[in-house]
Amino acid sequence: MTGNRITISGLSIPVWSLNTAIVGSGAAALNAADRLFSLGQRDIAIITEGWKMGTSRNTGSDKQTYYKLSLDSTAADSVMEMAQTLYSGGAVDGDLALVEAALSAQCFYRLVEIGVPFPHNRYGEYVGYKTDHDPRQRATSAGPLTSRLMIERLEEQVLRKNIPIFDGYQVIAILTDKEGKQSRGLLALNLNKLEDPNERYVAFNCTNVIYGVGGPAGLYSATVYPESQTGASGIALEAGVRGKNLTESQYGIASVKFRWNLSGSYQQVLPRYVSTEEDGSDEREFLLDFFPYAGRMLDAVFLKGYQWPFDPRKAADYGSSVIDILVYRERMIKGRRVFLDYTRNPVVPAGESLDFGILGEESYNYLKQSHVLFGTPIERLNYMNQPAVELYKQNGIDLEKEYLEIAVCAQHNNGGLAGGIWWESNIRNFFPVGEVNGTHGVYRPGGSALNSGQVGSTRAAQYIAARYSDGPMDPGSFSEQTREKLTAKISLGEKLLQKAGSTSNVRQIREEIGLRTSRAGAHIRSLEGAEDALKEAQEELISFSDKIRLSSVYELPHAFQNLDLLITQLAYFSAIADYIRQGGKSRGSYLVYDPRGQLPAEGLEENFRYSLDTGRLSRQVQEVLYQNGSCSIEWRPVRPIPSVDNWYENVWAAFRRDEIIR
Repeated sequence: MTGNRITISGLSIPVWSLNTAIVGSGAAALNAADRLFSLGQRDIAIITEGWKMGTSRNTGSDKQTYYKLSLDSTAADSVMEMAQTLYSGGAVDGDLALVEAALSAQCFYRLVEIGVPFPHNRYGEYVGYKTDHDPRQRATSAGPLTSRLMIERLEEQVLRKNIPIFDGYQVIAILTDKEGKQSRGLLALNLNKLEDPNERYVAFNCTNVIYGVGGPAGLYSATVYPESQTGASGIALEAGVRGKNLTESQYGIASVKFRWNLSGSYQQVLPRYVSTEEDGSDEREFLLDFFPYAGRMLDAVFLKGYQWPFDPRKAADYGSSVIDILVYRERMIKGRRVFLDYTRNPVVPAGESLDFGILGEESYNYLKQSHVLFGTPIERLNYMNQPAVELYKQNGIDLEKEYLEIAVCAQHNNGGLAGGIWWESNIRNFFPVGEVNGTHGVYRPGGSALNSGQVGSTRAAQYIAARYSDGPMDPGSFSEQTREKLTAKISLGEKLLQKAGSTSNVRQIREEIGLRTSRAGAHIRSLEGAEDALKEAQEELISFSDKIRLSSVYELPHAFQNLDLLITQLAYFSAIADYIRQGGKSRGSYLVYDPRGQLPAEGLEENFRYSLDTGRLSRQVQEVLYQNGSCSIEWRPVRPIPSVDNWYENVWAAFRRDEIIR
């Protein structure tokens, strides 16, 4: 890696030249860096806004799952069977499903080898359990913080290898050649030296970019993504990278003060669901208004533990997902706050016992076998899963004494940026990996995202080491190829700073972006709502440079984040509106308003009327191309699972001729 300077818009900015820049500090990005180094490519560096930021390090669940091929003697499995499971999720490309299945064991065992404590029996078998959308028992877990354990072990590898890290650098542009066909590098803000105009911007002249920035967490006001996670899909879309399946995200009930998924035992112990006015007055157990009797309501609450993500297929007949609809109704329509209360039993006066006999068979038997047919929700939770209580205490919330504020929150992006079987996008030399890559479809097995991030980053590293090992362009050619984009972004930043004054609307714009997506683009959708939100996003994007006001140079990073989020929001609402215009119905983790459909429960407003998707579009992939403030949409058939020649002698011959990595 070498350094020099170029002059752009009157500023002398640093330029670092290297083979591969890896953007992000999550599990996918760190694995890419570790793999590249091990494959012999040493001219690499990691670029991150903050080393301790991101979803992998700062999130978890009741039992965070890693999905992989079955690896114990009691569970017959095959690469093809796992590929079929992934492919059956709908809108999934079969070749990607095959790759994720084929490399799952390799990537899992690599994590084991570097110290992630996945459990095994005394014979060395890594046994599994069944997760959602899983016909086998492929799931495993190292506990509620599986992804953090992965990060910590991968971090050790990166630091041991002395891979350079640019910590505190926010990427604000993907630089391509003049034709927009090939990645040429990056432009970043140096968050450590914002006050110095000649150090504020840093360019990276690199042959390859591995892009591991995570999902677009900043799009939502109701989100369980960690506050440190914003996402940077917009600048990739701006550079011409195609979006894929942007309609498909996952939502579920989570706490909002401390962001955490409320699945598993948090629901199975049967807490009270209450809502209040903004000032805390008028407390009500609102679920009781919509269930025919208390036992049916408690069964739905219990099942939220198993069925945590919102799923319109589980909304009818008082299913568990009707709870997500009712929580949304209280918050977004009635403007009330919603809480879980673990201090009292639901549906009975304070101090009285819950009659467990009103529960259905499944709920009753589970609680009986768990020896918790007693007490209050917090007493049951302490008995079943005491660490779940301690987790909140460690984050300033005492469930034994206070209510837990909740919302239906964005949790994971199944769609994202498009890539091929080596995770290279339609822009050559640009590799989106991890959650930002849209390998998943409508449904996915729980934990498959962690596998996908490790597989995708491994594949990108393999391809770069084998085919893209050349050094970067000379500085003069880099400057000539990227000057127009560099000038535009730097000029925008300097224009915003020239207008800086005593007032700021940066935070207000961010809040408006989040409220818009959570209102119209999360788990409750309609064509009218999506089109109105799309129009608002377009107007905000057009007027961005004139409307936004900064109070200091330290708000410049947030201003660029807002710009990225507006581009992302434009693409996402374009995708959602188009899907509904194509006749798309409720599927995955969202409900689409259908005036000819059914209501999830009697007494709900007409805007919750819906029809389930029949699978008409489940063998199609929607792709979005952003250009100059608007989006074009294309639909194509999913790529099938390949039928391959696995005769050993033929594969060995092709391998010896170096014909595999193509």
